[in-house]
Amino acid sequence: MTTRCLLVDDSVRFLEAARTLLERDGTTVVGVASTGAQALARASLLAPDVALVDLDLAGESGLDVAAALVRAVPCAVILISTHPYEDVAELVAASPARGFLHKADLSGRAIREVLGGPEAVGAT
Repeated sequence: MTTRCLLVDDSVRFLEAARTLLERDGTTVVGVASTGAQALARASLLAPDVALVDLDLAGESGLDVAAALVRAVPCAVILISTHPYEDVAELVAASPARGFLHKADLSGRAIREVLGGPEAVGAT
């Protein structure tokens, strides 16, 4: 079964590139959003398995968006960023997110590993 994903980022270029990359990798991108309000509306409508939420949304905290998504919609949230994990580890740990992925490491396999899927065997 393929993973259904919602991408939440304020960069249109990143959304386009990430959608192409993930869909080539077997992940179904059911929608994209640039704001927290869009993310909540689309998640409610599209019922993704996972939402990838940028930590730094223009004018909004991705942490707040992640918390709102977890409260409102039955989907997992993975925080994404260009910041190194070491710089945001405490924020990620204190959030309701299932984990973190650096944007450069984004792939269908990486998402499945964070979610604890079959490819997570041996993951660190």
